[in-house]
Amino acid sequence: MATQTFRIFRGQSGQGAFQDFRTDVSEGMVVLDAVHAIQAKDAPDLACRWNCKAGKCGSCSAEINGQPRLMCMTRLNMLPADKPITVEPMHTFPHIKDLVTDVSWNFEVKKKIKPFKPRKPDAPDGTWRMAQADIDRVQEFRKCIECFLCQDVCHVLRDHQKHDEFIGPRFLVYAAALEMHPLDVEDRTKDLKDEFGIGYCNITKCCTKACPEHITITDNAIIPLKERVVDRFYDPVKKLLRVITGG
Repeated sequence: MATQTFRIFRGQSGQGAFQDFRTDVSEGMVVLDAVHAIQAKDAPDLACRWNCKAGKCGSCSAEINGQPRLMCMTRLNMLPADKPITVEPMHTFPHIKDLVTDVSWNFEVKKKIKPFKPRKPDAPDGTWRMAQADIDRVQEFRKCIECFLCQDVCHVLRDHQKHDEFIGPRFLVYAAALEMHPLDVEDRTKDLKDEFGIGYCNITKCCTKACPEHITITDNAIIPLKERVVDRFYDPVKKLLRVITGG
């Protein structure tokens, strides 16, 4: 059994300061275990959000030593033992208390994206025919646990506060899952360009790096969506063809 210092942000509505706590740690512990130990012994009013403790609910997102991570999936042996471990709330969203932020903006954004609209069935029995490769293409996007760490690390939201103009990487992934679905016939390309701000993303891949589910956000979701927007609105040849054909 060893003792570790945790430097945890305490406060409300963006106001507050870091407070140091010393707690016993043991092999196999994660940051969330330590936070719970501090709550039990030293700070029963310490606010943090968590649920599954298995890396599948996305609730316990925080910034640990300056890196967006899930507290339940960050083992203490991954972090320097000779320095305090800092734990603070996500910076991109409004602060509520201690480690808790208001992520409700994300759920409002999701409502703006046109829902799944299936094509007519292919067969007389009312069923569809799909290629396995088309199904596999969107399966990766379903792994998202909506931890919003990709939103937190995105510089368009974090540094430039473009929440009114940019939906962020999580919802570009959601849009990609719909746009690339083999049965979906809804058109969201104009929305991506005009309302969802896909042009703001300059593909730094910081969202991909932050994703705990290892979704290849930039290469497999954002770039293909950008290509669709360019093909539709900026390709001069295709633009001319649309004028000629009236399409």
